[in-house]
Amino acid sequence: MDSEKGPLDRPTAAEYASWFKALADATRIQIVSLLARQGRPMNVGEIVEAVEVVQSTVSAHLKVLAEVRFVLVERRGTAAYYRINDACVSCFPSAADVVMGRPAPPPPACEPAPPGSAPR
Repeated sequence: MDSEKGPLDRPTAAEYASWFKALADATRIQIVSLLARQGRPMNVGEIVEAVEVVQSTVSAHLKVLAEVRFVLVERRGTAAYYRINDACVSCFPSAADVVMGRPAPPPPACEPAPPGSAPR
């Protein structure tokens, strides 16, 4: 079978599926959009205020986004600040192109966190 006409290999498909799943929620889309547009690290309180969702829900969404490395966590004392991971977010359109059969290989900076590793 011609590899260009066949499906994606299973590991790549699984990685892309985790990216799409992470963005399959309106609040997570809002959080990614907010962090990308702000262009600076934000704490949970700032994010809660902007998206108008309770803190526990925002924290759960941030955990999902950190697991696929769309957001990165910076610790400042006891506070956590979240920022967009530009390298991984820039891969998302490429992933969509590849899934749809367009020739756009993802940049190497998009490697996922090792399985079982804690988000940083």
